[in-house]
Amino acid sequence: MLALSKTISVESVLGWCEFAAAEMLPEDWRSAILVGRINTAKGPSPVLVRQGVVHDMVRLAPTVSVLLDRDDLTALEGEELGPLEALLSDAAIALLPPIDLQCIKAAGVTFALSAIERVIEERARGDAGAAAAVRQKLEARVGGSIRAVVPGSEDAAALKAALIDEGLWSQYLEVAIGPDAEIFTKAPVLAAVGWGADIGVRSDSTWNNPEPEVVLVVNAKGDAVGATLGNDVNLRDFEGRSALLLGKAKDNNASCAIGPFIRLFDDGFTMDDVRGTKVDLLIEGEDGYRLEGTSSMREISRDPEALVGQALSEHQYPDGFALFLGTLFAPVQDRDEPGRGFTHKPGDVVRISTPRLGTLVNRVTTSKAAAPWTLGIGALMTNLAERGLLAATTRQPEGTP
Repeated sequence: MLALSKTISVESVLGWCEFAAAEMLPEDWRSAILVGRINTAKGPSPVLVRQGVVHDMVRLAPTVSVLLDRDDLTALEGEELGPLEALLSDAAIALLPPIDLQCIKAAGVTFALSAIERVIEERARGDAGAAAAVRQKLEARVGGSIRAVVPGSEDAAALKAALIDEGLWSQYLEVAIGPDAEIFTKAPVLAAVGWGADIGVRSDSTWNNPEPEVVLVVNAKGDAVGATLGNDVNLRDFEGRSALLLGKAKDNNASCAIGPFIRLFDDGFTMDDVRGTKVDLLIEGEDGYRLEGTSSMREISRDPEALVGQALSEHQYPDGFALFLGTLFAPVQDRDEPGRGFTHKPGDVVRISTPRLGTLVNRVTTSKAAAPWTLGIGALMTNLAERGLLAATTRQPEGTP
């Protein structure tokens, strides 16, 4: 089997998490069309799940990126592997993140609450102990105003002018209510972890949290073809000290989780379902700590399709991209010392769930302790070539003879 350090079998997860395999799936999974990736004895394979039956698509499209570009995707007949329940109970099958060659992008500060929390981080200089006093002042002045305006509108511009006069303006408010969204690269291609894997925070971070999000998956043509769940792990102390530390705050080993499957858009699941999604979060620590939260996509400041448009406005993605849409969730509940809010501890189990997309579950460790990322693009291409599949990944650019 190709050595994939970031794979996980359902069986291995059950040692640290009471979680039935079927719980990872959408509540209506038997009628949903799902795309995922599994690690087989020969290497990674894209799979298509239709009417509850799994099809190995590797001979028709050796990567998920190529598969999602097919106009006949939902009608393709790959090698039948049997019922999905049986696949998930097979200890020899390891789940992978459901994307491969897609760029991993993220939209930041797309909810009013998260905008205020970013300003708090900035004004507290990444010090969790100073956050409470800053939060009270900002929420009193900015909270209602920022929720009431449409980003990029005349009302937003007027609010900006007023806040500048009061000395309350911030670069985070600029991307929250200004015309331009924050779109950044979350992680390198193939660096994400999937369902059941350990997820990493920097070992030198003392103030951090999960960010439960809906993730849109966009193909090479620029079409949003489906959605999945993601954890955009956030280091509040690093980014709070300086926005120029965003790369260190966001992109570390095992700091991006995506999965378990991509649910394709069809008559039964559309972009409107994404717009109405409520994402639930549950954190359970080895110390008995428990935290629950909900992020409602109805409170997002920018429409998901508008965020896709901003990502595509001056850039091409010949292998497609995955786009984290942002989160409403910013935990302020104290975990240890009063006034210091929430931060992760190794061993925390994080569940991110919504009925139409299923559940993404991961366990927290440090980025140093997490399994190292070893399967890059070169290793994947070598494996596909050895299996006689590489030619099928070649795309001919539009307009070439």
